[in-house]
Amino acid sequence: MTNLKIGVVGIPGKWSTEILADEIEKRTGFRLVIDIEKVVADLSKPEVLYQGQCLCKLDGLIIKKISQTYSPKVLDRLEILRFVECCGVQIFSNPAEIIRLVDRMSCTVSLAKANIPMPETVITEDLNAAYHAVQKFGKVVLKPLFSTKARGMEVLSSDTSEKKLKQQLHDYYAIHGFYYVQKKLKLPGHDMGLVFLGGEYQGAYARVGNGSSWNTTIHSGGKYAKVEPSEEIIEIARKAQAQFDLSYTTVDIAETEQGPVCFEVSAFGGFKGAQEGLGLNMAARYTDYVIERLLQNKAKQTA
Repeated sequence: MTNLKIGVVGIPGKWSTEILADEIEKRTGFRLVIDIEKVVADLSKPEVLYQGQCLCKLDGLIIKKISQTYSPKVLDRLEILRFVECCGVQIFSNPAEIIRLVDRMSCTVSLAKANIPMPETVITEDLNAAYHAVQKFGKVVLKPLFSTKARGMEVLSSDTSEKKLKQQLHDYYAIHGFYYVQKKLKLPGHDMGLVFLGGEYQGAYARVGNGSSWNTTIHSGGKYAKVEPSEEIIEIARKAQAQFDLSYTTVDIAETEQGPVCFEVSAFGGFKGAQEGLGLNMAARYTDYVIERLLQNKAKQTA
């Protein structure tokens, strides 16, 4: 038992948020789940309050979830947490690194610069360029720059008439304001989530599709299962997550006819896949990891 005060930024009542808060409470006797929507930051004091608790006086914060859905608003919430970090509070993961991942564009560019294998992708604001990308790839997935669990994604095909396809692209742009056009690949009915804690590989689980949806997300009816990825896949995932300074993350990878491809590095990383697919309590491991680093930092400050 330690007297550290560690808060969890998450969605009150949600399983992954509450299980993390449970593990922290077991080890510290302190419990604080923070709904970021209700945080008030006074930059002149400085003071960041949530239900009377000043976050600047905590020993640490773990960002489990910043919103139910991704949007540019998420970036502003993370900026508030960057301010808390400036007050001397250790935050897991670093808010500035999460900002790089919440925006799909930033994540993709970072992975491309590191030569991480990904599906062929065209990014543009030009409708005609997006149309020609669909023609080139045959079948594509349009992905919003801010989304999670495949929400807002659309599958388009070059078999569609030019008039209808351009109308679909026009309508999509009216909602999302950008074209992120990714070639749709043939997958083996599942993809994998490779789990990393402090940059160290912990294990992998599969998301197995139910056959009625083009994607394998749990949101669309997929199920978790255990999987044993090859050393090649593990190293691709290790290199991908190493582009970001994250405390905890999962890397989404699938095997295709062209070889393994990386879809994304998660800004937050889930617990349920590891729990149901591998029997791993990553909330407990993550808590131990955070406490160890907070104690190490305190020891350095008093040395």
